[in-house]
Amino acid sequence: MNVFDYFFENSKDINKDFLLGSKEQISYNELFDKSLQIAAYLIKETKKDEKILLLSHNNIFFLTVYLGILKSGRICVPLNPDIEAENLEYITNECSAKYLFVDSGLLNKYDVSRYKILSNEDIADLNKYSYLEEDGNFNSEDCAEIIFTSGSTGEPKGVMISHKNLIANTGSIIEYLNLNSDDIMEVVLPFYYCYGLSLLHTHLRVGGSIVLNNTFIFLGSVMNDLKKYKCTGFAGVPSHFQILLRKSESFKKDTFPHLRYVTQAGGKLHTIFIKEFLEAHPEINFYVMYGQTEATARLSYLPLEYLESKMGSIGKGIPRVELKVVNQSGKPVKPGETGEIIARGDNIMMGYLNDPESTNQTIRDLWLYTGDLGTTDKDGFIYLTARQKEIIKVGGKRVSPKEIEETIVSIPEVIDCTVFAIEDALLGEAIKANIIIDKVNRDSITPDTIKEYCAQKLASYKIPQVIEIKEQLNIASTGKKLKSRTR
Repeated sequence: MNVFDYFFENSKDINKDFLLGSKEQISYNELFDKSLQIAAYLIKETKKDEKILLLSHNNIFFLTVYLGILKSGRICVPLNPDIEAENLEYITNECSAKYLFVDSGLLNKYDVSRYKILSNEDIADLNKYSYLEEDGNFNSEDCAEIIFTSGSTGEPKGVMISHKNLIANTGSIIEYLNLNSDDIMEVVLPFYYCYGLSLLHTHLRVGGSIVLNNTFIFLGSVMNDLKKYKCTGFAGVPSHFQILLRKSESFKKDTFPHLRYVTQAGGKLHTIFIKEFLEAHPEINFYVMYGQTEATARLSYLPLEYLESKMGSIGKGIPRVELKVVNQSGKPVKPGETGEIIARGDNIMMGYLNDPESTNQTIRDLWLYTGDLGTTDKDGFIYLTARQKEIIKVGGKRVSPKEIEETIVSIPEVIDCTVFAIEDALLGEAIKANIIIDKVNRDSITPDTIKEYCAQKLASYKIPQVIEIKEQLNIASTGKKLKSRTR
């Protein structure tokens, strides 16, 4: 089954708007019809395995082009609209891409002379193309999209996601979040990011609606949207919740009568922030989740009834996904022991584009080796420890940055903390902490007060030797923080 048909299976004829908002709106029927026009064009003008680049912010242009490419059976490659020129060149070469759908506002930002360009104005003229239904022999194992992520070598890695992967992950997420046609999602996550795309996929499938907000930095606009459009859901990465809780003067005191739930993924949110959220808004369900692009989006979630008793856990595998923690021999770890988190299910990627070696290292016997370290408790709940490459070795002792970060962010004035290794002639590696504190609290919090606090909570070898205090949290367009690791 083509994932486009899966998304619209029960919703293409719904008489309602899928996209709500003051700037743009589009109904289900219009979205369906416009996407089919783009699919018809691509089927007529391009080859079956063509990789089509899509460069756009979150808007109607992105929605129609993305869905049209999926329906055509071609492969969509959604890109960050702020992508560096050299990365665009690299990805173009990796994909042998000839076609580029680009939002008109970005046309002058890059040298696009090598592509067949289709912008907003061009797709408005595609109504002469008529879509003819296929013969029904579509292979759901075919690649639907390639999501590029930052690789360990510094070069982006192309994660190949099939139609089956998208269908499987979408169905699982809908099931554990209990989504339905009444749900309205406030979207601040970009669609070139798998977490953002999962919001689009799930709400299309259930016949819900979305509201796009590309300006999370203006917290007031986000909170206004939640109330104005009666949003039932909000999804964010850790920095979103840290900013809402510690930089907004009104979020904790405000009320959001229609907001049923929030989801958090894209990195570990320290438990102190979860507790602050629950204290401020006990009426809103809080879903802690864990995933990877290589898993289409989602791998685990923490059921609501265990949020407090299993605080700090990423939960268990989502429906129809096996998740476990194994040692170096591939055997499940005992409770309290540390190992690598691995996963198996229909949501696991096809592999990395043009990189069979990395694919074979990452997927072994159908299991995805995530590279994340974790442990389990006696009830089988998984706790994320660190990524393998993040572990710090101080004088031979292994230290998890997350434990130190968790301690430091429990100081109310701290908005964020990033802990990492720096070179040390004596210890091999020493610990550095970059700490974000609002300007108003800058004088009351110093490196010495941080160290004194850590000394009360941590073993001496876990206390950061170097502390740098800043006032601005540096985040990417996905909302994830950019980790500055100056030695």
